[in-house]
Amino acid sequence: MLSLVIADDHPLFRSALSSALRAEIKDVDIVEANDLDSTIRCLEQVKDLDLLLLDLNMPGSGELYGLIRIRRDFPDVPVAIISGSEDCALVAKVIEAGALGFIPKTSEPTVYVAAINEILLGDIWLPESLKRDVDNQPTADLTMQKRVAELTPQQYKVLCYLHEGLLNKQIAYELSISEATVKAHITAIFRKLDINNRTQAVLVASELKLQMSSNE
Repeated sequence: MLSLVIADDHPLFRSALSSALRAEIKDVDIVEANDLDSTIRCLEQVKDLDLLLLDLNMPGSGELYGLIRIRRDFPDVPVAIISGSEDCALVAKVIEAGALGFIPKTSEPTVYVAAINEILLGDIWLPESLKRDVDNQPTADLTMQKRVAELTPQQYKVLCYLHEGLLNKQIAYELSISEATVKAHITAIFRKLDINNRTQAVLVASELKLQMSSNE
């Protein structure tokens, strides 16, 4: 029995992909998730997971943040990215961050199956049309993405609220914590990200496209 998690915030896409894979693969168990938090819960609960198919841009994922955090917290779980983008620089980054494959969402079901089979054998799978250009990309600098992945979930939320322009007292209200705790989180964020002020924090969150999960 092949065990998969499909993590994507579009229910119609998840449903269509699940149905297509069940039609192509005889014995498959598929669990669905719609944001980073629900994906992490799935990874905690599903035993002997064979592969996570992860959308980069679902709520809470912040492009590479979700992938890097999952690779850090669940190093034994193979991850393949599913994406509507085929930007070579982005593909190079996700492979550098630990993904074992990059599957365009427009791919036919047979392509998904071929990619899954190759990844399960331990190989990296990329569309033939992208391989050469991806190989020619410079090595990606993921320093800041990895620093953000070291934030606690609460610190990550505070960083997202800073990006939204909230004051300390507003963040305290949203998280049901004291302003002193918010200040402590902000100090920890500055230290972990090696930055000095709120403006820099906002720039980091903007550049990395950080966002809350959908249930926040």
